[in-house]
Amino acid sequence: MINKEVFIGFGVALLATIFGFYLYVELISTEEFETTLDKIISENLLGKIIGLAAIPNLLVFYVFLKRKQDLRAKGVIVACFVLALLIMLAQFL
Repeated sequence: MINKEVFIGFGVALLATIFGFYLYVELISTEEFETTLDKIISENLLGKIIGLAAIPNLLVFYVFLKRKQDLRAKGVIVACFVLALLIMLAQFL
């Protein structure tokens, strides 16, 4: 059974990555979100942008370590590995 604290860390890391992706797309593009997303997919840039969007996970990881929440920090690391697999899939498909 997956520990509840690891699952919380995993979920927070995924939310931080989604927020980072949204923030990156909104700051970089002058067009609508959907149009920009279509361009990203058509130009095969999804993996690179997911990698940049995962940067807020560093902050989340640091906060969990400072608060001595090691299991939640472990969940962030697991989420980073899952994101790395998604990036690899996005680059090769």
